[in-house]
Amino acid sequence: MEIKAADVMKLRQMTGAGMMDCKKALVEAEGDFKKAQDIIREKGKLVAAKRADRETSEGAVKARIAGNKAVMVCLGCETDFVSKNAEFQALADAIADAAIAALPADAEALKATVMADGRTVEDAITQQTGKTGEKHVLVAYALVEAPFIAAYIHALNGKLGALVGFNKEVPAELAKGIAMQVASMNPVSISAADCPKDVVEKEYQVAVEKTKEEQIQKAVEAALKKAGINPAHCDSEDHIQSNTAKGWLTPEQADKAREIKKTVAEQKAANLPEQMIQSIANGRIQKFYKENTLEEQGYQMLDGKTPVKEALAAADKEAKVVVFKRFSLAE
Repeated sequence: MEIKAADVMKLRQMTGAGMMDCKKALVEAEGDFKKAQDIIREKGKLVAAKRADRETSEGAVKARIAGNKAVMVCLGCETDFVSKNAEFQALADAIADAAIAALPADAEALKATVMADGRTVEDAITQQTGKTGEKHVLVAYALVEAPFIAAYIHALNGKLGALVGFNKEVPAELAKGIAMQVASMNPVSISAADCPKDVVEKEYQVAVEKTKEEQIQKAVEAALKKAGINPAHCDSEDHIQSNTAKGWLTPEQADKAREIKKTVAEQKAANLPEQMIQSIANGRIQKFYKENTLEEQGYQMLDGKTPVKEALAAADKEAKVVVFKRFSLAE
């Protein structure tokens, strides 16, 4: 049957699909618009299924703030070319608009949210997948509620963003600066007090093991030096062999180095001062907090050394960060 150009355009406006896809769908549906829509939707699902295992490291992060509520959405795709396309950016914006209007509780609820054009977010993403032939996916979604909220989206690539909620209004420049801090420095928590216990426990165990290894290494190096052997010449078996071949170590020194490394390491490991190990490990945990919790991090918009909490207190002693969210497609 003959398909009129006006009908193709009408279906395109209804679905957002390409002109040729719309024409083929109308031909297959024998002019039935509802069936044609289903065909286009199924095509999108088929493409999505075929490309389900593809990585989506490109895309766009969008944020919206309305009073004391804010949302951030991350729409992913496969290539930079598609992510920069106007239609892709428009879809990401439309999803963000729908999110701030409906305030869905989570990503699954957002997928079911109806956008301004009457499509659900999930259908719109599926249709765009079918149109471009490239995987599109809702990578992340966050809803934040706080008395005052600031947002930051990286201007150069749009693939990195952050929302920060405060307990009260703070100067706009400072609020944006702290949102930029969250985006760039990727803190694990607001403060040491709310740092996830499993993260702290893992870091503590790493700190303990690293401290033990250092103490053993120091003992071994001291014993090697006492024996007249350069520790740098025997820090591994490969180096011992290569340095012996070069004449930097005699065969006797090589054997002696091996013996020292084994016996001294075993003796030191069996007699490590537990209290000292714990003390050094705790010091490393404090360093971890300083580098990885928002309040303790050096404020990058100032001098990189003054803690964020002090920069905030200088503006308002009562002001506090109460929540933050961060997304990065690069990670």
